[in-house]
Order: sequence, then C-alpha cells, then structure tokens
Amino acid sequence: MGTTLMEVLQTIELDTPYPILAARVNNRYKELGYCIYKPVEVEFFDKRHFEGYRVYQRTLSFVLQRASYELFPERKLRIRHTLGNGFYAEYDDHKSLSSEDAVLLKLRMEDIVARDIPITRVKRLATEVAEEYRRYDFDDRLELLDTRPRLYRTVNYLGDMPGYFYGALAPSSGYVSRFDLAPYYNGFYVAIPARTNPEQVTTAIHHDKMFDIFHEYQQWIDVMGVPTVGDLNRRVMEGDSSELIQIAEAFHENKIAAIARTIAEANSERGVRMALISGPSSSGKTTFSKRLGVQLRVLGLDPVLIALDDYFVDRDKTPLDESGKPDYEALEAIDLATLNDHLRQLAEGRSVEIPRYDFISGRRQWHEKPLQLS
Repeated sequence: MGTTLMEVLQTIELDTPYPILAARVNNRYKELGYCIYKPVEVEFFDKRHFEGYRVYQRTLSFVLQRASYELFPERKLRIRHTLGNGFYAEYDDHKSLSSEDAVLLKLRMEDIVARDIPITRVKRLATEVAEEYRRYDFDDRLELLDTRPRLYRTVNYLGDMPGYFYGALAPSSGYVSRFDLAPYYNGFYVAIPARTNPEQVTTAIHHDKMFDIFHEYQQWIDVMGVPTVGDLNRRVMEGDSSELIQIAEAFHENKIAAIARTIAEANSERGVRMALISGPSSSGKTTFSKRLGVQLRVLGLDPVLIALDDYFVDRDKTPLDESGKPDYEALEAIDLATLNDHLRQLAEGRSVEIPRYDFISGRRQWHEKPLQLS
C-alpha cells in the first residue's frame, strides 16, 4: 500500500521552527499525502523554501476560494496574479470590495484555518468532476476540462469543496494561519509571510507600476477573448492561433513604440542618454532591446546595444554551482567594476572599448573601435 510522506515525517525528528508543508521526492515536489513504494531521496521543507512559499500561497488561495464562495456565492472570484509577498484578486462584476466585506472575508478565512480542514487530492472520472464544477459555477475550470479531454482527472478538495491546482498543497487549512487581507484597486490584496522573514506579513505594497502592467495585460487578453487557459485552448482548437499571435504582436509593437517615444522625449528634454533593461535569464531582454532599437531609429536616434553577457568574467574565474558547473546566474560571474566604470564613462561622453564575451573560449575579447555616445 505504500507509505505516505506524512507517515515518514512522523517517524523522524526534524528541528524546524515552522511546519513542514511538502517535500521534494527524487527532485519532484509532492504533497505530504503522496505515497512512496520504494527507496527514494526525500527533502522536506517549510515556508522558507522557495517551493514551500508557493505551497503556502496555493493553499491560502484555496482557503480564499472557499471563504469567498461561502460569503458571496453569486460573485465569481478571480485570483489574478502574484504581487510582492502575496497576490491580487478581484470579482468578475468589477465591483470594489468594501472595507466591511474585506473584514468579513478575512474573518471567514481565519475561521476556515482554525477548523484545520483536511486538503486531499483524489483521482475521479472527468464526468463527475465536471458535474461538481457546474454545481459551484466554476466555468473556467469546466472550459479547461472540455479542452483537455481525459477519462480521469485529479481534483483537490478542501473539505467538500473541489479545486484544481498545478502543484502541491499543504495537508490542511491550518497550515496557513498567517496572512492579511485588504482592499486594493478594484479588488483586494492577500498578503502572506515573506519567505526570508516568515514572521513578517504586510499589506503595504509599493508596486503601482507593476500593477499597472498586470492591469494592461488583463485588458489585452480580454480584447483577444482569452481570459483563461481554457479559452485559449478553445481558440487554438478552432484554428485561431495565427490571429491570436498577430494581435499579441501588434499589442507588443504598440507598447514598444510608446516606450521608444518616452525615451526619445527624455533624451530631447532632459538629455537622457542611457536606458537600462532588466529581467531574468531567457526572459527576452535581447529580443526586446533589438525591437526597441528599431523603434528608436524610426524616431531619428542611433541606439547601441550593450549586453550584460559581454561583461562575464573569464570562465576560469566564474563561480561554480553545486554540481561543479559554471554558474552564470551568480552576481560574481559579472565584472561589475568594469561594467559600472564603462557606463560612467559613457554617460560622461567619453569613448570606451566595449568587450565581447566568447562563449566558446570562455574569455572576453575587445572591440577595436571604441564606443562613444553621441
């Protein structure tokens, strides 16, 4: 019959200040109800782990889903996106959540947490799952079921309420006792403990620009008619994927053109000569910068691309990761002193010899022609 991770956890003594939320089993994240049948490598973690943070967030969103349904069954809850140490949610009717309703919602969530309701994962016939979703008017989940036909589907339950989450959840609602909730824009913000400081919970967020981008994204997908994954699947199945791509590209090009105009205005009015583009690895920085460069040229400017990759230290000086391979994500992999010095000199109008990193040899090379901003 196998042994659950919870049973394994109960047989060992782990010295952790916070409850264990889930585990990594042979490098795959699993909930504590997962059964093991043979020797495996297991790593238990709490909310300080990056995946533990996500487990906490998913579980709390499930608690929110139940609390909202119990209080406002006629309103459709939409959890939009992560924001800071928490997430933003709103209702489909676009009516703001009053301070009084926010208090009621938080109190109901606290009640569900206090009841320590078990959370389970069950495999059921897809037809049975669809019937349950209809009973709760979960139209987005129904669309997902219809566009991904399977005989059986896995469903999460918080007590008797069904849900669908792509990832592990905590064993019960009692594991997510620390949170806060407050009205925010047209919806509300649910704050969870910071991963690096689990005792800290705050609804004081300062991400207005980021929120504006998320709001613009929501407008885009509404125009495209794909507010949910199920809607997107449906459009693709109907052969509309090419049109969706064209509309999305048009949105992006308009946005990039607007950014270019802002940069051009800053250049002519305030003498701004440098624009910095940031983002994680493989997020599209190079592609974006090239498209931005085209729009800037249309406006009469002559932009030059300086890639951060070209400031990697030589490979023999690159820090190694836990497997002994070069860790290009480490900050120490960048020659920050040279980068900052070059940017300062360029801003001062001086000419600079810009390096070019050769990934084959693992060494920097230098341009013969120095760069100088006009």
